[in-house]
Amino acid sequence: MKEEASTLTCYRQTSRYSWRLQDAFDPNIPEEGPSAPPPGWLDDIHGYQGHKGGQDDNPLYPPPPPYSPQPELNKNTLVPNVRVPTISEDEARDALLKFVQSKWTYSSKPARNLTFKELKPITVYRYRLETYTETRTSAWQFEPYNGQMVDGPQFGMCPPPWDIPVTLPQRYTSMVEKIRVPHTSFVKLCHTCNGCGKTRCTNCSGRGRKLCLNCHGRGHKKRSGNRKKSSGRRVCPSCHGRGRKRCISCQGQGYKTCSVCHGSQNLLHFILLTVTWKNNVDQFIPDRQPDFPDKKFQRVTGDPFFIDENVLVYPIQGFPDQEICDASMKMINEHLNRFSSTSRILQQRQTIELVPLTHAYYSYKGKDRSYFVYGTENKVFTSKYPSACTIL
Repeated sequence: MKEEASTLTCYRQTSRYSWRLQDAFDPNIPEEGPSAPPPGWLDDIHGYQGHKGGQDDNPLYPPPPPYSPQPELNKNTLVPNVRVPTISEDEARDALLKFVQSKWTYSSKPARNLTFKELKPITVYRYRLETYTETRTSAWQFEPYNGQMVDGPQFGMCPPPWDIPVTLPQRYTSMVEKIRVPHTSFVKLCHTCNGCGKTRCTNCSGRGRKLCLNCHGRGHKKRSGNRKKSSGRRVCPSCHGRGRKRCISCQGQGYKTCSVCHGSQNLLHFILLTVTWKNNVDQFIPDRQPDFPDKKFQRVTGDPFFIDENVLVYPIQGFPDQEICDASMKMINEHLNRFSSTSRILQQRQTIELVPLTHAYYSYKGKDRSYFVYGTENKVFTSKYPSACTIL
């Protein structure tokens, strides 16, 4: 027993001495720095002076005056008269039968046998304003430098944000395009590893080894067994008596390849222009039917009997529904104030739809009831239905 304990002590001392030599980390390997360049790390570029550095730096560039259309004063748009659509009793019944079929607890018998008393058409207009805009922002980007071409200021002055040519997408289609700004590239040491290409492992603090959790760094564990033979120690099977284990994160090296430059030590910085095309839509429906929820209109279409499209559209006047005229003036002014200061307005379109809505009154088994048929799809809304059973 004494001989075995002496051998164990000698083995542990030798092992710990050799591992102490391996644990001496290289002080020249820096700790991992910020993932984004800190403020002031990058130089200003003419025409893009809004950049201050940092991860959230993304300045917006309002369009210059030639790109911003100006509305004409005291100009308006006239709308032709329109006839309110009606539906027949057969159409109203078919719509209700289709609605009942989608409700497994409803019986189709009331829909087949009800007696219509009145089909009352209701005039519902939906006004929609679309403003198609183009917005330009930019941000510093970087990539590992591996000898690729550097398009820097030595090749000329970089163009201003709104002078960079782009291909316009299909009108009223939302899309984002990213373009590398010409002549803004340059190479600089990696800000994360300070040009070393590798960073100190944070899991083991650069030592390559970690405390063994199985023996808590002692290198041995108590023997298991009966009380007579339980005294004494045995070598820890996890660390083999060393008290420490190889760091899995860095494979015992004490450092990792830089996650930003991927070991290239240098980064190629450049300005990336982001061009965003967006169709901004607002709509308005007068609320004149308290028994019918207006949100139902969002899922159906109407008849667009009036479409006005231009770079800038003008408020509607002379329309029979004054609320539509007021909504047109309000939305056009709001869109002009909201988008002209930050974006380029490419096109506007205002539409008036006549959304079919019929209040169907009927009687069934001596009781008067009603439901609504709405949209060109003849959807049905009813708060109460005569039967709620699965027997057809």
